[in-house]
Amino acid sequence: MKFLDMLRAAERQNGSMLCVGLDPDPAKFPLASRGDASKIYDFCAAIVDATADLVIAFKPQIAYFAAHRAEDQLERLMAHMRQSAPHVPIILDAKRGDIGSTAEQYAIEAFERYGADAVTLSPFMGFDSVQPYLKYHDKGAFLLCRTSNPGGDDLQIQRLSSVEGAPLLYEHVARLAQGPWNLNGQLGLVVGATYPAEIERVRAVAPTLPLLIPGVGAQGGDAVATVKAGWRGTKSINGDRDETVAPIIVNSSRAILYAASGADFAAVARHEALKTRDLLQAAKDQA
Repeated sequence: MKFLDMLRAAERQNGSMLCVGLDPDPAKFPLASRGDASKIYDFCAAIVDATADLVIAFKPQIAYFAAHRAEDQLERLMAHMRQSAPHVPIILDAKRGDIGSTAEQYAIEAFERYGADAVTLSPFMGFDSVQPYLKYHDKGAFLLCRTSNPGGDDLQIQRLSSVEGAPLLYEHVARLAQGPWNLNGQLGLVVGATYPAEIERVRAVAPTLPLLIPGVGAQGGDAVATVKAGWRGTKSINGDRDETVAPIIVNSSRAILYAASGADFAAVARHEALKTRDLLQAAKDQA
């Protein structure tokens, strides 16, 4: 199954636009395992098992594993997700951005070593830094477009020229992803929830692409405003079911992962995920 089809199927099955980001920080673990990096797999697997029926995707952030020499635990976690939640796509948050044979190696890492369904990429080095990932026709790639951090303004909102009406850099990235770079319909965009007006601008430029939207929860993004800006409804497919025109994947990490510090951390994480999922679905019904 291609990534976009898998994404839509998970959205239908779980009634969800929520993505749970897996950013394991041992310093924030439940008290019984706090500070113990050997428990990264156990912590993340418990979160996955508690939320697998509530999400459209999982998004492990590779740096949180690599910083603790826990790549082997990430491999185990990916295998666990494949077994326990095979219907939920996995987006490896790596933000890779390199060219030529190096990009080919990063693609092997994401799709062959870890078995991810999609990966996040920086498009700054141009199309030849993206192309190696597109050789995996059933996989997806999300390009950083308008990110949620304040420093994104340094580059992303700069105009490409002094000509009046020239596009901003992030708008240009969206046009490339919607158009000439999207060879096999594999691309999506990363747009931060902290800028709902700009989500709307990206959606106008890229009406069919899936949007990965971080920043809801601990970063302060407004879930309702996010959905209203990015959601564009469904259309009939072959007359027998409706498909989402362009899925949105709204990520929350810390607010769910670290909702509690006791032995019931996974149950409390599930409660927080359920609350966020239902909030997003209610916003979709109003959009």
